[in-house]
Amino acid sequence: MGFRSDRDIPDLTGKTILITGGNIGLGKACVLEFARHHPDQIWLAARNLSKAQAAADEIKQQVPDAPIRLLELDLTSFDSINRAAQVFAASSQRLDILMLNAGIMASPPGLTQDGYEIQFGTNHMGHALLTKLLMPILEQTAHGGADVRIISLSSDGHSLAPPGGFQFDTLKTSGDSLSALARYGQSKLANILWIRQLAVEYPAFTVASIHPGVVSTNLLSGATDAPCVARVSLQAANAMGLLSTVEKGIRNQMWASVSPEVNSGEYYAPVGVPGKAKAIGRDMALARKIWDWTEEELNLFLVQCSCS
Repeated sequence: MGFRSDRDIPDLTGKTILITGGNIGLGKACVLEFARHHPDQIWLAARNLSKAQAAADEIKQQVPDAPIRLLELDLTSFDSINRAAQVFAASSQRLDILMLNAGIMASPPGLTQDGYEIQFGTNHMGHALLTKLLMPILEQTAHGGADVRIISLSSDGHSLAPPGGFQFDTLKTSGDSLSALARYGQSKLANILWIRQLAVEYPAFTVASIHPGVVSTNLLSGATDAPCVARVSLQAANAMGLLSTVEKGIRNQMWASVSPEVNSGEYYAPVGVPGKAKAIGRDMALARKIWDWTEEELNLFLVQCSCS
C-alpha cells in the first residue's frame, strides 16, 4: 500500500495523541509526523525525562509549533504507570490516538518491579495497565463521536512464542527456562491477542496490532541475549543498509492510526496487509485466556492501590 504521511494523514486539529517510547526510534519519528498535522496535544511518554526533552527539542527544530507534552513513564513499574495516567488525566479531557509503541527485545532474564518476566511485563503488562487506566478518557472521547484509535506494536516475532503460545507458569518468573527470543515471542503474541480481545470488549474504538518490519532502531542494540548468530546477522544487515529506515518503519503504525480501512482487532504487516498473523495469533480462545489472566493481574494491583 502506497501510504504517505504527508498526503494520507488528515488534519488532526482538536486531537490528543499519546505515544509510549516517544523519545527515540519509531516513537520519536511518529511524534514528528503527527506534529506536522496540527493536533492539539502530543504526549511524548518516556522513562527518562531529560532524553524526552532532548527529543522534543530536536523535533521542534523541524516543527517549531509542535504541541509536545512530556510524560514520565516507566513501563516496568505499575506505580510509575499509575502516576503517569493520573498526570495525563489531570491535564487532558480527551485521548484520540493511544500508540503503544515502546518495547524491548531479547533482553537477559529479569523481572519488572512488579514481578513479571521483563519482556512480557514491559511489552504487554505495562501497556495493558496504561490502557486500562486511560480507559475512562478514551471512552469519554469516543462517546463524543470521535474516532478513537489504540495501536499496539507487535512483531512477526510472535511466531517465536513457545508451543501453545504462552507458558503461563513463566510469566511471573525471570523466564530462565525459555530462550530470550521465546520470551520475546510470548510478549509479542500477547500484544496481538490482547488487541483482538480489546476489539471485542470495546467496539466503540478502532484498535490494531502492527508489525513495523525489520527496522534499524535501538531495539536491535538492546537484544543482548539473542543468539550470537542472530545478533551478527542483524548487525551485518544493518551495516549493509538492508533494514528499513525509521522513516519507512513508521508507515504501518501511522496508517493504522488514521486509515478508514482498519478492521478493528486485526494484525497488520507493512503496510496495511491483514491476515499475516500465525494461527496461534488468530486463536480467539487463547485471546480470551490471556485477556482474563491480564485483567486479573491488573485488578489485583488496582485493589492494592485503593487500599493503600
